[in-house]
Amino acid sequence: MFTVIYDEAALQYLGRLETKVKKRVIEKISSTKENPHRYFKRLVGRQEYRLRVGDYRVIADIDDRMQRISILFVGPRENVYEKQ
Repeated sequence: MFTVIYDEAALQYLGRLETKVKKRVIEKISSTKENPHRYFKRLVGRQEYRLRVGDYRVIADIDDRMQRISILFVGPRENVYEKQ
């Protein structure tokens, strides 16, 4: 089972979301702990992965050796893919 770690930028954005959406995003992230590669897709030309949750995207780094999912950024689809 993978451990989920949230970056400060991801926590700040999650804090601004309405409760219903925030809960949905967090539950989706938690459901990926068993096999994150089943849910996350690798971004083209980058090392990060993305997870789709409705109109929002979760950008993460998956470390298979340490069994860790680092949530780097959460945001709306239209601007989440800009380089951080």
